[in-house]
Amino acid sequence: MLQVNKPTSEINRDFAEADGSQAQTLTSYVDIVRRQFPTMVAIVSACVILALLYLFTAAPQFTSTASMVIDTRKVQLFQQQSMLSDIAVDSPTVETQVEILKSENISLAVTRDLHLIDDPEFTGGGGGALGSLIQFVSSLISSGPSPSEFELTRKALERFEKSRTIKRLGMTYVMEIGFTSKDPQKAAKIANSIADAYIVDQLEAKYQATRRASVWLQDRIKELRTQASAAQKAVVDFKIANNIVDSGGRLMNEQQLAEVNSQLVMAHASTAEAKARMDRINDILKQDVPDANVTDALKNDTIVKLRGQYVDMASKESIWSAKYGSDHLAAVNLRKQMAEIKRNIQDELRRIQESYKSEHDIAVTREEAIKTSLNSVVSQSQLTNQAQVQLRELESNAQSYQAMYDNFLQRYMESVQQQSFPITEARVISAATTPLTKSSPKTLIVLLVSVLGGLLVSFGVAIAREFGDRAFRTTGQVEEALGASCIAILPALSNGRRASPAGGSWLPNRKDIYQPDLLRYIVDNPLSRFTEAVRSIKVAVDLSSIVRENRVVAVTSTLPNEGKSTISTNLAQLIAHSGARVILVDADLRNPSLSRALVPKAATGLLDVVAQKVQLEDALTIDPETKLAILPAGVTHISKLVHTNEILASKAMHTVISLLRERFDYVVIDMPPMAPVVDVRVTSPFVDSYLFVVEWGKTKMDVVKHNLRNAPEVQNKLLGVVLNKADTRLLARYESYHGRYYYQKYYARYGYVE
Repeated sequence: MLQVNKPTSEINRDFAEADGSQAQTLTSYVDIVRRQFPTMVAIVSACVILALLYLFTAAPQFTSTASMVIDTRKVQLFQQQSMLSDIAVDSPTVETQVEILKSENISLAVTRDLHLIDDPEFTGGGGGALGSLIQFVSSLISSGPSPSEFELTRKALERFEKSRTIKRLGMTYVMEIGFTSKDPQKAAKIANSIADAYIVDQLEAKYQATRRASVWLQDRIKELRTQASAAQKAVVDFKIANNIVDSGGRLMNEQQLAEVNSQLVMAHASTAEAKARMDRINDILKQDVPDANVTDALKNDTIVKLRGQYVDMASKESIWSAKYGSDHLAAVNLRKQMAEIKRNIQDELRRIQESYKSEHDIAVTREEAIKTSLNSVVSQSQLTNQAQVQLRELESNAQSYQAMYDNFLQRYMESVQQQSFPITEARVISAATTPLTKSSPKTLIVLLVSVLGGLLVSFGVAIAREFGDRAFRTTGQVEEALGASCIAILPALSNGRRASPAGGSWLPNRKDIYQPDLLRYIVDNPLSRFTEAVRSIKVAVDLSSIVRENRVVAVTSTLPNEGKSTISTNLAQLIAHSGARVILVDADLRNPSLSRALVPKAATGLLDVVAQKVQLEDALTIDPETKLAILPAGVTHISKLVHTNEILASKAMHTVISLLRERFDYVVIDMPPMAPVVDVRVTSPFVDSYLFVVEWGKTKMDVVKHNLRNAPEVQNKLLGVVLNKADTRLLARYESYHGRYYYQKYYARYGYVE
């Protein structure tokens, strides 16, 4: 929707409010992150690199963990109690076992078994480069005698207990034994040694109880095997006696009943279809000549051909009757031929009627036969269902005996396994293994802290960069800072060489070497993103004309080289290419670059028409392709003009513009920039609306706001702002809906690539 620009006083008030506002909404912060994403990625990457350097230089620590459970269930096989009296295991008992594992006796036993007092990690500086350095410094400082074995043992125990962790997992009966060391294999070995020392003395007592239970199970399994076999034989004998046969889990009579019922449904549908065709042909026979829809539905080539002949003869007969009378011999012969064709059509329809009737009789006969077969199958199925009651009882008994036999057999196999490895109340459920990854420094935590720190720093830098960037980059910035609508964002165009001259310039002096002409870009590239943006400018001009007359449109900018001439030329060519009468006027009298580019050899122009030296028609140049009329600045041999603002504000200039209004539908005027000269301000009496061009990402907001504040006559007629020379890849980070993806996807079928 076209935005109506605010009054000057309201714009100035908005300027002050925008300058003093420091509040940031969540949406604005998200926009800042999207725009400053590469910078933030670079800062976060630097923090991650520092974290990686720390991880590579820090001495790694490896933790291996073994899990042991204190089972509350006593060893039993099918409700048979163990011969050994077991102490009930409760929560205090588990806590007691944890404290036993933490006791010095267990630690001392492991220390002696593994000879840890000879390990530098427990009695030296700690191992690694940092540990070696500490040990060397300590040897230089201390000059006393060598430590005794007792001192080495106490030192080893101290470090052993610091590296060992034993804890109960929540309120469960599982105890976790962990050990941390610089050597991963050593960590796993010590953790397993602690667990093994605790459960070795409990294994032998369980062996005898398990062996006796397996002997009892063998006798019970033999008895159940005999009972299960007898029950299965009874089921088979009953099926044979009652002629019950099943296939794929279903009885044969049930399957046959389903198939016959399905056939009956299909036969009934076939009968209904044949009856419908027969009724339809009977209705058709009541017509003299069937219409086109009927003949197409019958799909009969003979009837279609005869009806076509009938229609042709009827047309000829009406023509002959109207021209020579209905009694003319040719008309009479045509009516006879038409009557013969009618008879032929009726004969063919009767033949089709007989065919449809025969099909209907066959379908009725088939349906009756299937009904008879269905009744027979239903009777047989009722007899089989009565025998099913007793069969289900026999099958249930057989399944019960078989389930009991399988259960006892499984128990027996478990008892056999337990004989080779007896079960105790304390058992290792997860042995310690050599850790593949280090436990400290925590790589994930270090990286997570570095990423979070990098995000905080990068976000601060992003906000600082955002407040430091005072150039226009989004439509929201234009609307907030200037109080005007942003009509379009035009992508930056390159002057790269192209392979095909299909879109070359229409100027004679550009035929030798082809390069894309930016002043004719919309003609050479009608499906480009740039052209689509120019179309949006045209739409804004037309919508504004609904409210007030908007035929004279002036294009200006704040500073030179912002692309106002390119936009004005392409806008004029776009409107002219659609069939409207358009004239492009070069009113930049200080620097008529548009005239030098489009009509460099023109001898007369705007200045000559204003001075009444030539007629308007003699100063115009017409583009042969788009029919665009171009009025150059004129007097091209004069390098400098004095008081150009007086020329543009003169009555003669008003007269010329009034003449252009009468002869053209649109008048597009290329104005000079507002910052260097004041020429634009004097044109407000004869200009309907101004199109303000701002270079994307370069022109500062303060400069634009200053020029518009000092030119209220331009503000009041401001149609909107156009952001030019936008980098489409960077623009997608500022406003994703202005990216290239959607446009390219829409025009992909045309082979368009921008």
